[in-house]
Amino acid sequence: MKTRKNETVVERYTVLDRAAHTIHAFAMVLLILTGLKIYAGWDFMSFHNARALHMIMVPILLAVNWIIIPYNIFSSSKGGVRNKIEHFMDHYIFGPEDAKRTVAILKNFFGKGEYPAFSIYDKEEGHYKTKLHPVMKILIVLEGTALFLIAVSGIVLYKLDWALFGLPVASWILSIGDLIGPALGLSSLQFFRLLHLLMTYWFVFELVIHVGILEFDPHVWKYYKAIFWTGKEDLSDKHFVKVLNKSSKKTYQDNERSWSDAEKAPVKD
Repeated sequence: MKTRKNETVVERYTVLDRAAHTIHAFAMVLLILTGLKIYAGWDFMSFHNARALHMIMVPILLAVNWIIIPYNIFSSSKGGVRNKIEHFMDHYIFGPEDAKRTVAILKNFFGKGEYPAFSIYDKEEGHYKTKLHPVMKILIVLEGTALFLIAVSGIVLYKLDWALFGLPVASWILSIGDLIGPALGLSSLQFFRLLHLLMTYWFVFELVIHVGILEFDPHVWKYYKAIFWTGKEDLSDKHFVKVLNKSSKKTYQDNERSWSDAEKAPVKD
Protein backbone atom coordinates (compact mmCIF):
# COMPACT_ATOMS: atom_id res chain seq x y z
CA MET A 1 0.00 0.00 0.00
CA LYS A 2 1.30 3.49 -0.73
CA THR A 3 0.18 7.02 0.04
CA ARG A 4 0.21 9.67 -2.66
CA LYS A 5 -1.14 13.23 -2.36
CA ASN A 6 -2.98 12.36 0.86
CA GLU A 7 -4.81 9.55 -0.95
CA THR A 8 -4.35 5.92 -0.01
CA VAL A 9 -3.81 4.08 -3.26
CA VAL A 10 -3.35 0.32 -3.55
CA GLU A 11 -2.90 -2.11 -6.42
CA ARG A 12 -6.22 -3.76 -7.14
CA TYR A 13 -5.27 -5.46 -10.41
CA THR A 14 -1.87 -6.41 -11.80
CA VAL A 15 -0.92 -5.81 -15.42
CA LEU A 16 -1.63 -9.47 -16.18
CA ASP A 17 -5.03 -9.22 -14.44
CA ARG A 18 -5.96 -6.27 -16.60
CA ALA A 19 -4.67 -7.90 -19.78
CA ALA A 20 -6.61 -11.10 -19.05
CA HIS A 21 -9.86 -9.22 -18.36
CA THR A 22 -9.52 -7.04 -21.47
CA ILE A 23 -8.74 -9.99 -23.74
CA HIS A 24 -11.55 -12.01 -22.16
CA ALA A 25 -14.08 -9.23 -22.77
CA PHE A 26 -12.89 -8.62 -26.34
CA ALA A 27 -12.91 -12.33 -27.24
CA MET A 28 -16.29 -12.91 -25.63
CA VAL A 29 -17.99 -10.07 -27.52
CA LEU A 30 -16.48 -11.22 -30.83
CA LEU A 31 -17.53 -14.82 -30.18
CA ILE A 32 -21.11 -13.75 -29.44
CA LEU A 33 -21.34 -11.56 -32.55
CA THR A 34 -19.72 -14.05 -34.94
CA GLY A 35 -21.63 -16.95 -33.37
CA LEU A 36 -24.97 -15.25 -33.92
CA LYS A 37 -23.88 -14.37 -37.45
CA ILE A 38 -23.16 -18.06 -38.11
CA TYR A 39 -26.46 -19.14 -36.55
CA ALA A 40 -28.85 -16.38 -37.63
CA GLY A 41 -27.13 -15.13 -40.77
CA TRP A 42 -26.77 -11.51 -39.71
CA ASP A 43 -25.58 -9.53 -42.71
CA PHE A 44 -22.56 -7.66 -41.32
CA MET A 45 -19.78 -9.94 -42.61
CA SER A 46 -19.38 -13.04 -44.72
CA PHE A 47 -20.01 -16.49 -43.25
CA HIS A 48 -16.43 -17.48 -44.08
CA ASN A 49 -14.93 -14.51 -42.21
CA ALA A 50 -17.27 -14.95 -39.26
CA ARG A 51 -16.37 -18.63 -38.90
CA ALA A 52 -12.64 -17.90 -39.23
CA LEU A 53 -12.76 -15.13 -36.63
CA HIS A 54 -14.88 -17.33 -34.35
CA MET A 55 -12.31 -20.13 -34.49
CA ILE A 56 -9.45 -17.71 -33.79
CA MET A 57 -11.18 -16.34 -30.69
CA VAL A 58 -11.99 -19.79 -29.24
CA PRO A 59 -8.42 -20.79 -28.22
CA ILE A 60 -7.73 -17.24 -27.06
CA LEU A 61 -10.74 -17.26 -24.72
CA LEU A 62 -9.97 -20.75 -23.41
CA ALA A 63 -6.31 -19.90 -22.83
CA VAL A 64 -7.26 -16.78 -20.87
CA ASN A 65 -9.85 -18.58 -18.72
CA TRP A 66 -8.12 -21.92 -18.23
CA ILE A 67 -4.48 -20.82 -18.05
CA ILE A 68 -3.88 -17.10 -17.42
CA ILE A 69 -6.71 -16.40 -14.96
CA PRO A 70 -5.98 -19.47 -12.77
CA TYR A 71 -2.32 -18.47 -12.80
CA ASN A 72 -3.24 -14.92 -11.74
CA ILE A 73 -5.44 -16.20 -8.92
CA PHE A 74 -2.99 -18.65 -7.38
CA SER A 75 0.16 -16.62 -7.96
CA SER A 76 -1.25 -13.48 -6.32
CA SER A 77 -1.24 -14.98 -2.80
CA LYS A 78 1.83 -15.75 -0.72
CA GLY A 79 2.49 -18.91 1.26
CA GLY A 80 1.75 -22.56 0.64
CA VAL A 81 -1.16 -24.45 -0.85
CA ARG A 82 -3.42 -23.81 2.15
CA ASN A 83 -2.97 -20.02 1.92
CA LYS A 84 -3.64 -20.09 -1.81
CA ILE A 85 -6.84 -22.09 -1.34
CA GLU A 86 -8.00 -19.72 1.42
CA HIS A 87 -7.23 -16.77 -0.87
CA PHE A 88 -9.27 -18.38 -3.65
CA MET A 89 -12.20 -19.10 -1.34
CA ASP A 90 -12.22 -15.57 0.11
CA HIS A 91 -12.01 -13.84 -3.24
CA TYR A 92 -14.01 -15.95 -5.65
CA ILE A 93 -16.38 -18.32 -3.82
CA PHE A 94 -19.75 -17.12 -2.54
CA GLY A 95 -19.73 -17.62 1.23
CA PRO A 96 -21.60 -16.62 4.39
CA GLU A 97 -20.28 -13.05 4.41
CA ASP A 98 -21.34 -12.67 0.78
CA ALA A 99 -24.81 -13.94 1.72
CA LYS A 100 -25.02 -11.21 4.38
CA ARG A 101 -23.90 -8.60 1.86
CA THR A 102 -26.48 -9.83 -0.65
CA VAL A 103 -29.27 -9.50 1.93
CA ALA A 104 -28.05 -5.99 2.73
CA ILE A 105 -28.02 -5.12 -0.99
CA LEU A 106 -31.63 -6.27 -1.33
CA LYS A 107 -32.63 -4.23 1.72
CA ASN A 108 -30.86 -1.20 0.26
CA PHE A 109 -32.83 -1.68 -2.97
CA PHE A 110 -36.02 -1.24 -0.96
CA GLY A 111 -34.62 1.81 0.84
CA LYS A 112 -33.55 0.08 4.05
CA GLY A 113 -29.94 0.47 5.12
CA GLU A 114 -26.74 1.38 3.30
CA TYR A 115 -25.22 -0.48 0.36
CA PRO A 116 -22.58 -2.79 1.88
CA ALA A 117 -18.86 -2.69 1.11
CA PHE A 118 -17.78 -5.51 -1.17
CA SER A 119 -14.20 -4.27 -1.61
CA ILE A 120 -12.56 -5.14 1.72
CA TYR A 121 -8.89 -4.36 2.26
CA ASP A 122 -6.77 -5.63 5.16
CA LYS A 123 -4.49 -2.71 6.01
CA GLU A 124 -2.27 -4.71 8.37
CA GLU A 125 -1.57 -7.54 5.95
CA GLY A 126 -1.52 -5.27 2.91
CA HIS A 127 -3.95 -7.16 0.68
CA TYR A 128 -7.64 -7.54 -0.13
CA LYS A 129 -9.84 -9.91 1.83
CA THR A 130 -12.31 -9.77 -1.03
CA LYS A 131 -12.86 -7.39 -3.91
CA LEU A 132 -15.79 -8.79 -5.87
CA HIS A 133 -19.45 -7.91 -5.71
CA PRO A 134 -21.24 -10.94 -4.19
CA VAL A 135 -23.38 -11.36 -7.31
CA MET A 136 -20.19 -11.57 -9.36
CA LYS A 137 -19.04 -14.51 -7.25
CA ILE A 138 -22.19 -16.36 -8.26
CA LEU A 139 -21.74 -15.39 -11.92
CA ILE A 140 -18.13 -16.64 -11.94
CA VAL A 141 -19.21 -20.19 -11.13
CA LEU A 142 -22.03 -20.07 -13.66
CA GLU A 143 -19.75 -18.59 -16.30
CA GLY A 144 -17.13 -21.28 -15.74
CA THR A 145 -19.80 -23.97 -16.16
CA ALA A 146 -21.23 -22.29 -19.27
CA LEU A 147 -17.75 -21.89 -20.75
CA PHE A 148 -17.07 -25.61 -20.30
CA LEU A 149 -20.41 -26.59 -21.88
CA ILE A 150 -20.00 -24.25 -24.82
CA ALA A 151 -16.46 -25.53 -25.43
CA VAL A 152 -17.58 -29.17 -25.31
CA SER A 153 -20.57 -28.59 -27.58
CA GLY A 154 -18.44 -26.47 -29.90
CA ILE A 155 -16.08 -29.37 -30.54
CA VAL A 156 -18.73 -31.51 -32.27
CA LEU A 157 -20.14 -28.50 -34.12
CA TYR A 158 -16.66 -27.80 -35.44
CA LYS A 159 -15.77 -31.36 -36.47
CA LEU A 160 -17.68 -34.60 -35.86
CA ASP A 161 -14.51 -36.70 -35.78
CA TRP A 162 -12.26 -34.24 -33.91
CA ALA A 163 -9.52 -36.03 -31.98
CA LEU A 164 -6.81 -34.95 -29.54
CA PHE A 165 -3.57 -36.94 -29.46
CA GLY A 166 -5.39 -39.74 -31.22
CA LEU A 167 -8.24 -39.79 -28.70
CA PRO A 168 -11.71 -39.63 -30.34
CA VAL A 169 -12.95 -36.75 -28.20
CA ALA A 170 -15.81 -35.74 -30.52
CA SER A 171 -17.09 -39.33 -30.64
CA TRP A 172 -17.10 -39.50 -26.86
CA ILE A 173 -19.05 -36.24 -26.67
CA LEU A 174 -21.58 -37.44 -29.24
CA SER A 175 -22.01 -40.64 -27.22
CA ILE A 176 -22.98 -38.56 -24.20
CA GLY A 177 -25.44 -36.66 -26.37
CA ASP A 178 -26.97 -39.97 -27.45
CA LEU A 179 -27.93 -40.54 -23.81
CA ILE A 180 -29.57 -37.12 -23.40
CA GLY A 181 -30.86 -36.00 -26.81
CA PRO A 182 -33.55 -38.68 -27.39
CA ALA A 183 -35.27 -37.71 -24.13
CA LEU A 184 -35.78 -34.27 -25.67
CA GLY A 185 -36.71 -35.61 -29.09
CA LEU A 186 -33.33 -34.56 -30.52
CA SER A 187 -30.38 -36.28 -32.08
CA SER A 188 -27.04 -35.95 -30.30
CA LEU A 189 -25.85 -33.26 -32.73
CA GLN A 190 -29.12 -31.33 -32.46
CA PHE A 191 -28.86 -31.45 -28.67
CA PHE A 192 -25.34 -29.99 -28.67
CA ARG A 193 -26.32 -27.35 -31.21
CA LEU A 194 -29.18 -26.28 -28.94
CA LEU A 195 -26.91 -26.36 -25.89
CA HIS A 196 -24.32 -24.21 -27.68
CA LEU A 197 -26.99 -21.66 -28.60
CA LEU A 198 -28.46 -21.56 -25.08
CA MET A 199 -25.00 -20.97 -23.59
CA THR A 200 -24.50 -18.13 -26.08
CA TYR A 201 -27.72 -16.52 -24.86
CA TRP A 202 -26.54 -17.07 -21.29
CA PHE A 203 -23.35 -15.12 -22.02
CA VAL A 204 -25.43 -12.30 -23.51
CA PHE A 205 -27.57 -12.25 -20.36
CA GLU A 206 -24.50 -12.39 -18.13
CA LEU A 207 -22.89 -9.53 -20.02
CA VAL A 208 -25.95 -7.38 -19.38
CA ILE A 209 -25.92 -8.26 -15.66
CA HIS A 210 -22.15 -7.91 -15.36
CA VAL A 211 -22.03 -4.49 -16.98
CA GLY A 212 -25.34 -3.44 -15.44
CA ILE A 213 -24.02 -3.88 -11.91
CA LEU A 214 -21.42 -1.25 -12.73
CA GLU A 215 -23.16 0.87 -15.33
CA PHE A 216 -26.17 1.98 -13.30
CA ASP A 217 -24.20 3.34 -10.33
CA PRO A 218 -21.70 6.15 -11.05
CA HIS A 219 -19.87 5.40 -7.80
CA VAL A 220 -18.53 2.13 -9.21
CA TRP A 221 -17.34 3.55 -12.51
CA LYS A 222 -13.95 3.82 -10.79
CA TYR A 223 -13.65 0.05 -11.20
CA TYR A 224 -13.81 0.38 -14.98
CA LYS A 225 -10.73 2.57 -14.79
CA ALA A 226 -9.01 0.13 -12.45
CA ILE A 227 -9.69 -3.06 -14.45
CA PHE A 228 -8.96 -1.60 -17.88
CA TRP A 229 -6.29 0.99 -17.22
CA THR A 230 -4.68 1.92 -13.89
CA GLY A 231 -5.06 -1.23 -11.80
CA LYS A 232 -5.25 1.02 -8.73
CA GLU A 233 -7.93 1.76 -6.15
CA ASP A 234 -8.14 4.77 -3.87
CA LEU A 235 -9.25 3.46 -0.48
CA SER A 236 -10.12 6.97 0.68
CA ASP A 237 -13.18 6.72 -1.58
CA LYS A 238 -15.45 4.91 0.87
CA HIS A 239 -18.11 3.89 -1.65
CA PHE A 240 -18.24 0.07 -1.44
CA VAL A 241 -14.87 0.06 0.35
CA LYS A 242 -14.03 -1.11 3.85
CA VAL A 243 -10.51 -0.96 5.29
CA LEU A 244 -9.80 -3.38 8.12
CA ASN A 245 -7.60 -2.30 11.02
CA LYS A 246 -7.01 -4.17 14.29
CA SER A 247 -10.44 -3.54 15.81
CA SER A 248 -12.52 -3.87 12.64
CA LYS A 249 -10.53 -6.92 11.58
CA LYS A 250 -11.43 -8.67 14.83
CA THR A 251 -15.12 -7.89 14.28
CA TYR A 252 -14.91 -9.16 10.72
CA GLN A 253 -13.24 -12.40 11.84
CA ASP A 254 -15.79 -12.85 14.65
CA ASN A 255 -18.60 -12.51 12.11
CA GLU A 256 -16.99 -15.13 9.87
CA ARG A 257 -16.51 -17.46 12.86
CA SER A 258 -20.11 -17.09 13.97
CA TRP A 259 -21.32 -18.00 10.50
CA SER A 260 -18.99 -21.00 10.41
CA ASP A 261 -20.16 -22.20 13.85
CA ALA A 262 -23.77 -21.84 12.78
CA GLU A 263 -23.12 -24.01 9.73
CA LYS A 264 -21.46 -26.70 11.88
CA ALA A 265 -24.15 -26.73 14.57
CA PRO A 266 -26.17 -29.98 14.61
CA VAL A 267 -29.75 -29.75 13.40
CA LYS A 268 -32.26 -31.02 15.95
CA ASP A 269 -35.44 -32.71 14.87
